[in-house]
Amino acid sequence: MSEKIFVLRAHEEYIELNQLLKLMQLVQSGGHAKLVIEDGLVIVNGEVESRKRKKMRDGDVAEMDGQRIVVRNA
Repeated sequence: MSEKIFVLRAHEEYIELNQLLKLMQLVQSGGHAKLVIEDGLVIVNGEVESRKRKKMRDGDVAEMDGQRIVVRNA
């Protein structure tokens, strides 16, 4: 499994899951992000996540298609 780190900007407390997937290029658009989340294809912290606007904070881990993203503070 490939792992990437997403670093929040200094003034950010979180990033929404759908935006994270888009920024990390795991999906092609916001609509695509919504579909993969609704279809149960995204795992957050070991559990299937169905909330597309889930607030991803420092230490949270998202997994999809053999890709793993760890969110970190700046």
